[in-house]
Amino acid sequence: MRHWWPEMLAVPLLPLLLLQGRRTRRVTPRLPEAGGPHSGIMLPAAGAPAATPLRLLAIGESPVAGVGVSSYEEAITAQFARVLAACMARPVHWQAYGANGATVTSALKTLLPSVPRHPVDILLVAFGVNDSTEFRSVARYRAALQELINDLDASASPKLVIISGVPPLHIFPALPQPLRHVLGLKAQALDRSARQLTSGSVNMLHVPMPTRLTNRGLMATDGYHPSALGAALWANCLLDAVLAHPASGKTFGAGP
Repeated sequence: MRHWWPEMLAVPLLPLLLLQGRRTRRVTPRLPEAGGPHSGIMLPAAGAPAATPLRLLAIGESPVAGVGVSSYEEAITAQFARVLAACMARPVHWQAYGANGATVTSALKTLLPSVPRHPVDILLVAFGVNDSTEFRSVARYRAALQELINDLDASASPKLVIISGVPPLHIFPALPQPLRHVLGLKAQALDRSARQLTSGSVNMLHVPMPTRLTNRGLMATDGYHPSALGAALWANCLLDAVLAHPASGKTFGAGP
């Protein structure tokens, strides 16, 4: 029943929610995807001993595509690679595959075929906002997410899979009430299902999206996407989760 609570709440409010949704799309600036290459290498501090590079692959919706920042160097994948390199004293090769407006289902068709088939150390999966706004059912979202992870597990053999939590839409400043509340409930339902996928797995990790990311100073001008500062905060939250993971010391040469 809890899975269906957002739908049950939305039905009597549907005319108002549709009007608010249309107005929000009309007045919210549509920012472009980031410029520059969507892959690169982050080096550790000068003087660090030579070490085998880590390989980071990210796949996701608009933040992975760099919407809200000017270049991929400022987006979440490169920022995560930067803090990984600094903390672990190892170079980090990073690749970002994202699309503005992507859902997990659309990513299976449009993003996944372009992802190179080679081993990586860390796989970052970041979806949920567009699945929430499209009111994707929990069952369909979880099934598509599992299919995506299974495919990448077979092709990339990641040592650690990080599922980034669905952003907290219930506190997004660009969304009016009650649309914000209803979409927030939907996002929370999808996030619970994503977290359940990692339960009991030794190489999967669910990392909640930091609620501070919705502070105006950490968001882009549209009030919807993280700015470069927001992506830096997000990257550090991901790093903290990796360092706290029991297998990190053995797998990446790091630990608490």
